Amino acid sequence: MNQLESMRVLVAVIDAGSLSAAGRKLAIPLATVSRKIAQLEAHLKVRLLTRSTRQLALTEAGREYVAACRRILDDLRAAERTAAGEYQAPRGEVVVTAPIVFGRLHLLPIVCEFLRAYPDVNVRLVLGDRIVNLVEDRVDLAIRIGALPDSGLTSTSLGRIRRVVCASPAYLAEEGTPRHPRDLREHECISFEALAGADEWRFLIDGREASVQVRPRLVVNTAEAGVDAAIAGAGLSCVLSYQAEPAVRAGQLALLLQEFEPAPLPVSFLYSGRGALPLKLRALLDFAAPLLRARLRGVEASLVSKARPTHTKARRSSGST
Repeated sequence: MNQLESMRVLVAVIDAGSLSAAGRKLAIPLATVSRKIAQLEAHLKVRLLTRSTRQLALTEAGREYVAACRRILDDLRAAERTAAGEYQAPRGEVVVTAPIVFGRLHLLPIVCEFLRAYPDVNVRLVLGDRIVNLVEDRVDLAIRIGALPDSGLTSTSLGRIRRVVCASPAYLAEEGTPRHPRDLREHECISFEALAGADEWRFLIDGREASVQVRPRLVVNTAEAGVDAAIAGAGLSCVLSYQAEPAVRAGQLALLLQEFEPAPLPVSFLYSGRGALPLKLRALLDFAAPLLRARLRGVEASLVSKARPTHTKARRSSGST
């Protein structure tokens, strides 16, 4: 029995929540996962997991053993990095994840600069809107938008972004400009599922955050689609400020209801802070953080500099279709 491999499988099972999910994550058959757990229990002469048709749970001995496994595997990874020279000079690969649009617009240009400055460091940039587990997926650094849970990871603040409502000048000229969130029920809306519910958006009204019902004519699952649909005149879209900023700067979209925007969302770097950081990760953090802060300030400055929409056409009556 390869005990270290069995320990990795056990930790993967606990993190994934089931043997089958761990097998998919590790790309090994379910039978192999089950066999390695059984071999580990036979070697230790103790039951680690209790299984039923609906759930899987650790025994008391299992909880203690999994905690020890995590420490051992973390120490092993640190030893491997030390042996590879990652603590003597910035070298090796850094795995970074970020939301798709933010990564493409703001992180990728900085990563390209970083690669020119650090020729011995490689970066694997994984763009996706799914929240990944840094430990389980072996990710060194993540960009997170929104409040951070108490995860035991270390964060570095990069700035804040806003949730904005926008529409094309052509749409506003034809349909009028909403002056209050309650006016949204009289407008066609484009909902971005990852940011808000399909039929309600969040605003700050009379000092309190509140949900406002909207009439979504189009529901999309990417920010790019929400922005493109708004540019095409399909209605009002609610996206994050950095997602709309290029189109706002180009005059393709106008911002609406800015005085009712909810509290901005924090943007952070998130990484494991246990022990000394590999120099490759420290180099990327020190290089990228100030540049990202400057970019986020630039996004805000660009949006603030744009004049409010001037369309004054009365909105449609609530009986319109």
